[in-house]
Amino acid sequence: MKVKAIPFRQAVARHSAGPTMVEEIQRVLRLNQPLKAKDIAKRLGIERSVISALLHQHLEVFVQNDAYQWSLIQPHKLLIEFPKTRWLTTDQLETTLCSVESPLESSHKIIVFKFSPDTSLLLDAMARLLALCNQLVGIGKFVTIDFDDCPSTSSYLSRIGFFDHLDGKVIVQPKRPKTSRATAYRGENTGVVELAPINMEERDDETPRRLQRSFEQCAGSTHTVGVLTILGELFDNVHEHSESPIPGFAALQLYKKGSRPHIRTVFSDAGNGIVGTLLPTLDTEMRQQLGCSGKNLGVALIEYIFSHGQLSRMQDDGRGLGLKRAGDFANKFNASISVRQETFEVMIHYRAGALEFEHRLNLRKMRGTHICFNFELTV
Repeated sequence: MKVKAIPFRQAVARHSAGPTMVEEIQRVLRLNQPLKAKDIAKRLGIERSVISALLHQHLEVFVQNDAYQWSLIQPHKLLIEFPKTRWLTTDQLETTLCSVESPLESSHKIIVFKFSPDTSLLLDAMARLLALCNQLVGIGKFVTIDFDDCPSTSSYLSRIGFFDHLDGKVIVQPKRPKTSRATAYRGENTGVVELAPINMEERDDETPRRLQRSFEQCAGSTHTVGVLTILGELFDNVHEHSESPIPGFAALQLYKKGSRPHIRTVFSDAGNGIVGTLLPTLDTEMRQQLGCSGKNLGVALIEYIFSHGQLSRMQDDGRGLGLKRAGDFANKFNASISVRQETFEVMIHYRAGALEFEHRLNLRKMRGTHICFNFELTV
Protein backbone atom coordinates (compact mmCIF):
# COMPACT_ATOMS: atom_id res chain seq x y z
CA MET A 1 0.00 0.00 0.00
CA LYS A 2 1.40 3.39 -1.00
CA VAL A 3 1.68 5.89 1.84
CA LYS A 4 0.92 9.51 1.05
CA ALA A 5 3.61 11.81 2.40
CA ILE A 6 2.52 14.47 4.87
CA PRO A 7 3.98 17.96 4.33
CA PHE A 8 5.81 19.83 7.07
CA ARG A 9 2.95 21.88 8.59
CA GLN A 10 0.62 18.89 8.72
CA ALA A 11 3.38 16.79 10.23
CA VAL A 12 3.92 19.34 12.98
CA ALA A 13 0.18 19.50 13.68
CA ARG A 14 -0.12 15.72 13.74
CA HIS A 15 2.58 15.40 16.38
CA SER A 16 1.70 18.38 18.53
CA ALA A 17 -0.43 16.31 20.91
CA GLY A 18 1.71 13.17 20.89
CA PRO A 19 5.31 12.04 20.46
CA THR A 20 7.57 14.51 18.67
CA MET A 21 8.82 13.71 15.19
CA VAL A 22 12.30 13.24 16.61
CA GLU A 23 10.91 10.56 18.96
CA GLU A 24 9.12 8.94 16.02
CA ILE A 25 12.37 8.81 14.05
CA GLN A 26 14.12 7.31 17.08
CA ARG A 27 11.42 4.65 17.33
CA VAL A 28 11.88 3.69 13.67
CA LEU A 29 15.67 3.48 14.00
CA ARG A 30 15.52 1.41 17.19
CA LEU A 31 13.66 -1.26 15.24
CA ASN A 32 15.76 -1.09 12.08
CA GLN A 33 18.96 0.82 11.47
CA PRO A 34 20.80 2.19 9.59
CA LEU A 35 18.26 3.71 7.19
CA LYS A 36 18.39 6.47 4.60
CA ALA A 37 16.24 9.55 5.16
CA LYS A 38 13.90 8.55 2.34
CA ASP A 39 13.25 5.17 3.98
CA ILE A 40 12.52 6.77 7.35
CA ALA A 41 10.18 9.22 5.64
CA LYS A 42 8.39 6.39 3.86
CA ARG A 43 7.81 4.50 7.11
CA LEU A 44 6.44 7.58 8.84
CA GLY A 45 4.48 8.88 5.87
CA ILE A 46 6.21 12.27 6.03
CA GLU A 47 8.03 14.19 3.31
CA ARG A 48 11.71 13.36 2.97
CA SER A 49 12.74 17.02 3.26
CA VAL A 50 11.12 17.21 6.71
CA ILE A 51 12.92 14.09 7.94
CA SER A 52 16.24 15.16 6.44
CA ALA A 53 16.03 18.57 8.11
CA LEU A 54 15.27 17.03 11.50
CA LEU A 55 18.13 14.55 11.22
CA HIS A 56 20.64 17.31 10.48
CA GLN A 57 19.21 19.52 13.24
CA HIS A 58 19.75 16.80 15.87
CA LEU A 59 23.27 15.52 15.32
CA GLU A 60 23.51 14.92 19.07
CA VAL A 61 20.98 12.12 18.54
CA PHE A 62 21.57 10.88 14.98
CA VAL A 63 24.72 10.01 13.02
CA GLN A 64 25.16 9.46 9.27
CA ASN A 65 27.57 6.97 7.69
CA ASP A 66 29.41 7.11 4.35
CA ALA A 67 26.44 5.46 2.61
CA TYR A 68 24.16 8.33 3.73
CA GLN A 69 22.36 6.04 6.16
CA TRP A 70 21.27 7.27 9.56
CA SER A 71 21.56 5.57 12.95
CA LEU A 72 21.08 6.49 16.57
CA ILE A 73 24.18 7.59 18.43
CA GLN A 74 24.67 4.68 20.77
CA PRO A 75 24.27 5.49 24.46
CA HIS A 76 26.70 4.09 26.99
CA LYS A 77 24.58 1.03 27.70
CA LEU A 78 21.51 -0.88 26.60
CA LEU A 79 18.97 -0.71 29.42
CA ILE A 80 16.21 -3.33 29.44
CA GLU A 81 13.53 -2.55 32.04
CA PHE A 82 10.95 -5.22 32.78
CA PRO A 83 7.41 -4.03 33.57
CA LYS A 84 5.94 -4.02 37.05
CA THR A 85 3.91 -7.19 37.40
CA ARG A 86 3.23 -9.82 40.04
CA TRP A 87 4.63 -12.59 37.85
CA LEU A 88 6.84 -11.90 34.84
CA THR A 89 5.81 -14.33 32.09
CA THR A 90 7.81 -15.39 29.04
CA ASP A 91 5.40 -13.38 26.91
CA GLN A 92 6.17 -10.22 28.90
CA LEU A 93 9.88 -10.98 28.88
CA GLU A 94 9.90 -11.43 25.09
CA THR A 95 7.80 -8.29 24.55
CA THR A 96 10.24 -6.28 26.66
CA LEU A 97 13.21 -7.64 24.73
CA CYS A 98 11.47 -6.80 21.44
CA SER A 99 11.00 -3.19 22.57
CA VAL A 100 14.77 -2.63 22.32
CA GLU A 101 17.39 -3.81 19.89
CA SER A 102 18.57 -7.40 20.14
CA PRO A 103 21.03 -7.66 23.07
CA LEU A 104 23.07 -10.39 21.36
CA GLU A 105 23.30 -8.39 18.12
CA SER A 106 23.55 -4.90 19.59
CA SER A 107 26.68 -2.79 19.28
CA HIS A 108 26.35 -1.99 23.00
CA LYS A 109 28.99 -3.64 25.14
CA ILE A 110 27.10 -3.04 28.39
CA ILE A 111 23.68 -4.68 28.89
CA VAL A 112 21.59 -3.92 31.98
CA PHE A 113 18.45 -5.83 32.98
CA LYS A 114 16.41 -3.90 35.55
CA PHE A 115 13.46 -5.27 37.53
CA SER A 116 10.53 -3.23 38.81
CA PRO A 117 9.41 -3.41 42.47
CA ASP A 118 7.64 -6.55 43.69
CA THR A 119 8.22 -8.48 40.47
CA SER A 120 8.66 -12.26 40.51
CA LEU A 121 9.67 -14.46 37.59
CA LEU A 122 7.86 -17.56 36.45
CA LEU A 123 10.23 -20.50 36.04
CA ASP A 124 10.34 -20.45 32.24
CA ALA A 125 10.96 -16.68 32.14
CA MET A 126 13.80 -17.16 34.62
CA ALA A 127 15.30 -19.92 32.45
CA ARG A 128 15.33 -17.72 29.35
CA LEU A 129 16.87 -14.81 31.23
CA LEU A 130 19.59 -17.09 32.59
CA ALA A 131 20.36 -18.48 29.14
CA LEU A 132 20.47 -15.03 27.57
CA CYS A 133 22.77 -13.57 30.25
CA ASN A 134 25.25 -16.42 29.88
CA GLN A 135 25.20 -16.14 26.09
CA LEU A 136 25.85 -12.39 26.30
CA VAL A 137 28.88 -12.93 28.53
CA GLY A 138 30.04 -15.62 26.12
CA ILE A 139 30.37 -13.07 23.29
CA GLY A 140 32.16 -10.51 25.44
CA LYS A 141 29.29 -8.33 26.70
CA PHE A 142 29.30 -6.82 30.18
CA VAL A 143 26.02 -7.78 31.86
CA THR A 144 24.32 -6.38 34.96
CA ILE A 145 21.09 -7.58 36.60
CA ASP A 146 19.60 -4.88 38.81
CA PHE A 147 17.42 -6.12 41.70
CA ASP A 148 17.71 -2.90 43.73
CA ASP A 149 13.93 -2.40 43.66
CA CYS A 150 12.96 -6.03 44.32
CA PRO A 151 15.34 -7.86 46.68
CA SER A 152 12.79 -10.64 47.23
CA THR A 153 13.22 -11.68 43.60
CA SER A 154 16.94 -12.15 44.15
CA SER A 155 16.13 -14.33 47.17
CA TYR A 156 13.82 -16.57 45.11
CA LEU A 157 16.39 -16.89 42.33
CA SER A 158 18.96 -18.00 44.89
CA ARG A 159 16.52 -20.67 46.11
CA ILE A 160 15.96 -22.08 42.60
CA GLY A 161 19.70 -22.10 41.85
CA PHE A 162 19.80 -19.22 39.36
CA PHE A 163 23.04 -17.75 40.67
CA ASP A 164 24.71 -21.16 40.81
CA HIS A 165 24.39 -21.34 37.02
CA LEU A 166 24.77 -17.64 36.20
CA ASP A 167 28.16 -16.77 34.74
CA GLY A 168 30.39 -15.32 37.44
CA LYS A 169 31.17 -12.30 35.27
CA VAL A 170 27.56 -11.07 35.48
CA ILE A 171 27.23 -8.18 37.95
CA VAL A 172 24.27 -8.53 40.33
CA GLN A 173 22.92 -5.46 42.14
CA PRO A 174 22.72 -4.74 44.99
CA LYS A 175 24.93 -7.83 45.44
CA ARG A 176 25.24 -11.45 44.42
CA PRO A 177 24.27 -13.81 47.26
CA LYS A 178 27.34 -15.15 49.07
CA THR A 179 25.70 -18.50 49.79
CA SER A 180 23.37 -20.59 47.68
CA ARG A 181 19.92 -21.22 49.14
CA ALA A 182 19.49 -23.90 46.48
CA THR A 183 22.43 -25.83 47.93
CA ALA A 184 21.35 -25.22 51.52
CA TYR A 185 17.77 -26.42 51.03
CA ARG A 186 18.13 -28.82 48.09
CA GLY A 187 15.49 -31.52 48.14
CA GLU A 188 13.59 -30.16 51.15
CA ASN A 189 10.61 -28.88 49.13
CA THR A 190 8.81 -31.42 46.95
CA GLY A 191 7.41 -28.56 44.88
CA VAL A 192 10.85 -27.45 43.72
CA VAL A 193 13.59 -29.14 41.75
CA GLU A 194 16.45 -26.69 41.75
CA LEU A 195 18.25 -25.96 38.49
CA ALA A 196 20.26 -29.03 37.60
CA PRO A 197 22.94 -29.12 34.90
CA ILE A 198 22.56 -31.34 31.84
CA ASN A 199 26.09 -32.35 30.91
CA MET A 200 26.53 -33.10 27.21
CA GLU A 201 29.62 -35.23 27.78
CA GLU A 202 28.23 -37.53 30.46
CA ARG A 203 24.56 -38.41 30.78
CA ASP A 204 23.13 -38.11 34.31
CA ASP A 205 19.83 -39.97 34.71
CA GLU A 206 19.39 -38.71 38.26
CA THR A 207 18.03 -35.37 37.00
CA PRO A 208 14.97 -36.80 35.18
CA ARG A 209 14.39 -39.15 38.14
CA ARG A 210 14.37 -36.19 40.55
CA LEU A 211 11.93 -34.38 38.29
CA GLN A 212 9.70 -37.45 38.16
CA ARG A 213 9.70 -37.96 41.94
CA SER A 214 8.83 -34.34 42.56
CA PHE A 215 6.13 -34.42 39.89
CA GLU A 216 4.52 -37.52 41.39
CA GLN A 217 4.56 -36.06 44.90
CA CYS A 218 2.82 -32.93 43.62
CA ALA A 219 0.37 -34.48 41.14
CA GLY A 220 0.00 -38.08 42.30
CA SER A 221 1.22 -41.33 40.76
CA THR A 222 -1.75 -41.94 38.44
CA HIS A 223 0.24 -41.05 35.34
CA THR A 224 3.67 -42.24 36.46
CA VAL A 225 4.61 -43.87 33.15
CA GLY A 226 3.40 -40.91 31.12
CA VAL A 227 5.22 -38.36 33.25
CA LEU A 228 8.44 -40.35 33.10
CA THR A 229 8.12 -40.55 29.32
CA ILE A 230 7.55 -36.81 28.91
CA LEU A 231 10.36 -35.75 31.22
CA GLY A 232 12.73 -38.35 29.83
CA GLU A 233 12.08 -37.38 26.22
CA LEU A 234 12.46 -33.66 26.90
CA PHE A 235 15.68 -34.40 28.78
CA ASP A 236 16.93 -36.54 25.87
CA ASN A 237 16.12 -33.74 23.44
CA VAL A 238 18.86 -31.60 24.97
CA HIS A 239 21.42 -34.35 24.36
CA GLU A 240 20.18 -35.04 20.83
CA HIS A 241 19.99 -31.49 19.48
CA SER A 242 22.21 -29.23 21.57
CA GLU A 243 25.67 -29.94 20.08
CA SER A 244 27.10 -27.43 22.55
CA PRO A 245 29.89 -27.90 25.10
CA ILE A 246 27.98 -25.59 27.43
CA PRO A 247 25.80 -27.62 29.85
CA GLY A 248 22.06 -27.25 29.58
CA PHE A 249 19.81 -27.23 32.62
CA ALA A 250 16.44 -28.40 33.90
CA ALA A 251 14.19 -27.36 36.80
CA LEU A 252 10.67 -27.80 38.19
CA GLN A 253 8.34 -25.56 40.17
CA LEU A 254 4.89 -26.17 41.66
CA TYR A 255 2.51 -23.18 41.62
CA LYS A 256 -0.26 -24.24 43.96
CA LYS A 257 -1.82 -20.86 44.67
CA GLY A 258 -4.23 -19.03 42.42
CA SER A 259 -7.18 -20.21 40.36
CA ARG A 260 -5.16 -22.61 38.18
CA PRO A 261 -2.62 -24.64 40.19
CA HIS A 262 0.01 -26.11 37.90
CA ILE A 263 3.51 -27.53 37.58
CA ARG A 264 6.11 -26.06 35.25
CA THR A 265 9.18 -27.96 34.13
CA VAL A 266 11.88 -26.36 31.98
CA PHE A 267 14.65 -27.78 29.83
CA SER A 268 17.14 -25.38 28.31
CA ASP A 269 20.35 -25.51 26.30
CA ALA A 270 22.59 -23.12 24.37
CA GLY A 271 23.17 -25.27 21.30
CA ASN A 272 22.00 -25.18 17.71
CA GLY A 273 18.36 -25.84 18.54
CA ILE A 274 15.94 -28.38 17.12
CA VAL A 275 15.47 -26.40 13.92
CA GLY A 276 19.17 -25.65 13.62
CA THR A 277 20.08 -29.35 13.65
CA LEU A 278 17.13 -30.84 11.73
CA LEU A 279 16.31 -28.24 9.06
CA PRO A 280 19.64 -28.48 7.18
CA THR A 281 19.20 -32.26 6.84
CA LEU A 282 15.72 -32.20 5.25
CA ASP A 283 15.38 -33.29 1.66
CA THR A 284 13.68 -31.15 -0.98
CA GLU A 285 10.40 -33.04 -0.76
CA MET A 286 10.05 -32.50 2.99
CA ARG A 287 11.00 -28.82 2.68
CA GLN A 288 8.32 -28.37 0.04
CA GLN A 289 5.78 -30.16 2.22
CA LEU A 290 6.53 -27.87 5.15
CA GLY A 291 6.54 -24.83 2.87
CA CYS A 292 3.02 -25.61 1.65
CA SER A 293 1.71 -24.66 5.10
CA GLY A 294 2.48 -21.02 4.32
CA LYS A 295 4.12 -20.69 7.73
CA ASN A 296 7.66 -19.90 8.72
CA LEU A 297 9.66 -23.02 7.84
CA GLY A 298 10.97 -23.43 11.40
CA VAL A 299 7.48 -23.11 12.87
CA ALA A 300 6.13 -25.62 10.36
CA LEU A 301 8.92 -28.04 11.28
CA ILE A 302 8.20 -27.87 15.03
CA GLU A 303 4.47 -28.32 14.40
CA TYR A 304 5.15 -31.31 12.15
CA ILE A 305 7.36 -32.95 14.77
CA PHE A 306 4.69 -32.68 17.46
CA SER A 307 1.80 -33.70 15.23
CA HIS A 308 3.43 -36.39 13.07
CA GLY A 309 6.86 -37.26 14.43
CA GLN A 310 8.87 -39.64 12.24
CA LEU A 311 11.33 -36.97 11.30
CA SER A 312 14.93 -37.41 12.33
CA ARG A 313 18.37 -36.58 11.09
CA MET A 314 19.46 -39.73 12.90
CA GLN A 315 19.01 -43.04 11.12
CA ASP A 316 19.19 -45.30 14.16
CA ASP A 317 16.21 -46.72 15.95
CA GLY A 318 13.73 -43.92 15.43
CA ARG A 319 15.57 -41.16 17.25
CA GLY A 320 13.90 -37.83 16.75
CA LEU A 321 10.49 -39.19 17.68
CA GLY A 322 10.95 -38.22 21.32
CA LEU A 323 9.10 -34.91 21.15
CA LYS A 324 6.16 -36.60 19.42
CA ARG A 325 6.00 -39.24 22.16
CA ALA A 326 6.21 -36.54 24.83
CA GLY A 327 3.38 -34.69 23.10
CA ASP A 328 1.22 -37.82 22.91
CA PHE A 329 1.44 -38.28 26.68
CA ALA A 330 0.97 -34.57 27.33
CA ASN A 331 -2.27 -34.86 25.38
CA LYS A 332 -3.63 -37.17 28.08
CA PHE A 333 -3.00 -34.52 30.73
CA ASN A 334 -4.49 -31.46 28.96
CA ALA A 335 -1.02 -30.01 29.24
CA SER A 336 0.86 -27.47 27.14
CA ILE A 337 4.41 -27.29 25.83
CA SER A 338 6.29 -24.21 24.61
CA VAL A 339 9.36 -24.48 22.39
CA ARG A 340 11.55 -21.39 22.01
CA GLN A 341 14.05 -21.41 19.15
CA GLU A 342 16.54 -18.78 17.99
CA THR A 343 14.01 -16.14 16.86
CA PHE A 344 10.58 -17.71 17.30
CA GLU A 345 8.41 -19.69 19.69
CA VAL A 346 5.79 -22.39 19.18
CA MET A 347 3.14 -23.12 21.82
CA ILE A 348 1.47 -26.55 21.73
CA HIS A 349 -1.81 -26.89 23.64
CA TYR A 350 -3.53 -30.20 24.33
CA ARG A 351 -7.22 -29.85 25.17
CA ALA A 352 -9.70 -32.75 25.33
CA GLY A 353 -7.71 -34.77 22.83
CA ALA A 354 -7.34 -31.87 20.39
CA LEU A 355 -4.00 -30.38 19.37
CA GLU A 356 -3.72 -26.60 18.97
CA PHE A 357 -0.71 -24.57 17.86
CA GLU A 358 0.23 -20.95 18.35
CA HIS A 359 3.45 -19.25 17.39
CA ARG A 360 5.27 -15.97 17.74
CA LEU A 361 7.83 -14.73 15.22
CA ASN A 362 10.55 -12.06 15.15
CA LEU A 363 11.77 -12.61 18.69
CA ARG A 364 15.18 -11.35 19.71
CA LYS A 365 18.02 -13.76 19.06
CA MET A 366 18.64 -16.41 21.71
CA ARG A 367 20.62 -19.53 20.93
CA GLY A 368 19.46 -23.02 21.80
CA THR A 369 16.17 -24.70 22.62
CA HIS A 370 14.12 -23.63 25.63
CA ILE A 371 11.19 -25.91 26.45
CA CYS A 372 8.55 -25.55 29.15
CA PHE A 373 6.11 -28.35 30.01
CA ASN A 374 3.08 -26.91 31.82
CA PHE A 375 0.80 -29.41 33.59
CA GLU A 376 -2.42 -28.15 35.16
CA LEU A 377 -3.52 -29.79 38.39
CA THR A 378 -7.13 -30.72 38.98
CA VAL A 379 -8.60 -28.86 41.95
